[in-house]
Amino acid sequence: MPRLGGLEVMAELGTRGVRVPTIVLSGLDQASTVVKAMRLGALDYLVKPLDESDLELAIERALEEPDEASIEIIDPEANFPTSNKRMAQLRAISDQVAHADVPVLILGESGVGKDVLARYIHQKSKRTGPFIRVNCAALPADLLESELFGHERGSFTGAQRDKAGKFELAGAGTILLDEIGEMSPALQAKLLHVLQDGEYCRVGGTRTLTSEARVLAATNKQLEKLVSTGGFREDLLFRLNVITVEVPPLRERPEDIIPLCNTFLEKYRAKYQSTVQQLPPELLSAFAGHPWPGNIRQLENNVKRFLILPDVRMALLELQRGKLSPEAPHRLSGSLKTQSANAAESAEKELILRTLNDVNWNRKQAAKRLDICYKSLLNKLHRWEVRGQMGTGKDSGMDFTVEGRS
Repeated sequence: MPRLGGLEVMAELGTRGVRVPTIVLSGLDQASTVVKAMRLGALDYLVKPLDESDLELAIERALEEPDEASIEIIDPEANFPTSNKRMAQLRAISDQVAHADVPVLILGESGVGKDVLARYIHQKSKRTGPFIRVNCAALPADLLESELFGHERGSFTGAQRDKAGKFELAGAGTILLDEIGEMSPALQAKLLHVLQDGEYCRVGGTRTLTSEARVLAATNKQLEKLVSTGGFREDLLFRLNVITVEVPPLRERPEDIIPLCNTFLEKYRAKYQSTVQQLPPELLSAFAGHPWPGNIRQLENNVKRFLILPDVRMALLELQRGKLSPEAPHRLSGSLKTQSANAAESAEKELILRTLNDVNWNRKQAAKRLDICYKSLLNKLHRWEVRGQMGTGKDSGMDFTVEGRS
């Protein structure tokens, strides 16, 4: 590193708008360096000398990290392109509130791109710190508290060193509290204190820390109903909804469907080494007329599937299976969300099994060809119950049986 250190490389990537999963390996174990690395977007910080198992685990987490740009419907560099009037109004409102240093509550169904709108507001603002997204539904209350506010060494079992929370790492940036309707009432009270006074303490700590981060919140729940049942604090709702915006579902802006299809086509064609140059007219027509209960995320999964398995008949069949009946509610249910996720996993499974067949079931060679971690491949095969006897000596992967293969 004669000219640039690792943190300087990360900072330069950030200024160029490049987002890649990053793990920092360093000989320094200073809290200030760790905080700086995490603020720059590092997923993990490992100290040398290194335990290989720690590195492998960090890489596994990086590979499993969801692609936050995977449902981008708003491109800040292209000035929020859309031909839908409601989305154009939403763009205008977002441009105005971006410079107002107040919380914004973003509403909308699952998969419409609430987190992308939050990123747009952050990028349009004058905030100098990073954009940090926290999924409030992904962690139990005690772990979410540590994730948000950090913890002191020894504050609970497994807390082997001090950890900075997301509010500390955000600095003068923006924090998106996604799925905030899932936050526990006890943690809501601590968040309210941060919004009111800008102060908090780490878990197990007594030192008062201050936060300069702007808070954005997103949810697909009706918070007013949660307030009436005691599931959400009314005073916190008042603090969060200074500005409220709602992203319309995809079925209410059908003119955006085909442009989104073309965006996903260009985005994933190289990644999946697809030979598809354009989506067939009959498939685009079916996409344009579909209700899309899973919104942008469901549309994206269907485009991905066709790029991997370019069979129009199969694609239309899968689309029909996921179609809502006329009397069904338009709100996304848990089963529909699961169905959308299953469609993407099914396409991934087909690609992996096809690759394994091509390499005579040599799993290490398949992992290399698929550009995924070997352990991640094993985990997927185990989850899909792809079982059999391993070859002796080398990993031949022969004599496998596939259970429940579609």
